[in-house]
Amino acid sequence: MARKSIEERLAQIEAQRKTLKARLGKQERSEDTRRKVLLGALVLHRLETSGDGEFSKRLGEWLKRELPGFLTRDADKDLFADLLKPEPSANAIGGSTGEASS
Repeated sequence: MARKSIEERLAQIEAQRKTLKARLGKQERSEDTRRKVLLGALVLHRLETSGDGEFSKRLGEWLKRELPGFLTRDADKDLFADLLKPEPSANAIGGSTGEASS
């Protein structure tokens, strides 16, 4: 059985190093995605529950201000259409336009 030369062993170690770096990058991306999903789930949960009405209201207002500038793709904007729709105004709710009715 022939011994590998130092160059061959170094090449093998370098290949293993590249494989491990790729695996580490994949793991880091996976963890980043998981964090984003969990954070998004928390935000959506806060918006859907009325346990802290003032906080949920302010959170919704903040998202309506920030999301349009953050989202660039139409498909992404469509995902958040329910959060981005404008609040109905008081006139639209009461049906009053300020004109006197006869």
